[in-house]
Amino acid sequence: LAQQKAAEAGRAQADASRGFATVTSPLNGVVAQRLTEAGEMAQPGRPLLIVYEPGGLRAVADVPQARLADLAKVGMKARVEFPESGRWLDAASVVVLPAADPRTHTARVRVNLPTDVTGVVPGMAARVHFAVGEAPRLAVPAAAVLRRGELTGIYVADGKGGFSLRQLRLGNALDDGSVEVLAGLAGGESVALDPVRAGLARKAR
Repeated sequence: LAQQKAAEAGRAQADASRGFATVTSPLNGVVAQRLTEAGEMAQPGRPLLIVYEPGGLRAVADVPQARLADLAKVGMKARVEFPESGRWLDAASVVVLPAADPRTHTARVRVNLPTDVTGVVPGMAARVHFAVGEAPRLAVPAAAVLRRGELTGIYVADGKGGFSLRQLRLGNALDDGSVEVLAGLAGGESVALDPVRAGLARKAR
């Protein structure tokens, strides 16, 4: 009888061990690193695999606590730069952890990337840029810009009743039909809205 009970106990223990033989990941993801080889003994507290979810990537930044108020003013907008590839991504959301490090006087900020991002894997170097203000932008109507080969310019009033062609360096196109001017024009200068007519008038002179 004692042997029978011992056998039953051994069987129960074996069944319990078999139930723990399968380890299921808590998420559907990609195996980034295998820390235990087949045949090795698993131990409590020892990780087996490192798994990441491609649609749940984020960048982490430590921000000085004195700048946290600036982030709140702009609605927590951020862009993530990957210096090695020159790629930029707009953050899907920004979360500030509700605690600061008393040694470094910084707070950790999690910048979540879009769920459909590709070409980004855990461990990549990145820089996080927070928009804390917007500098005044100089813009001109896109229709006023003359594009001739590699030349991009605009006709600027010369103060003598005519116009002279000036080369520009342009930035982004804006939603209102204008284009940002990065260099070549100063605020307050008058420009010709019709570059073709301004060019003909200049030749007529």
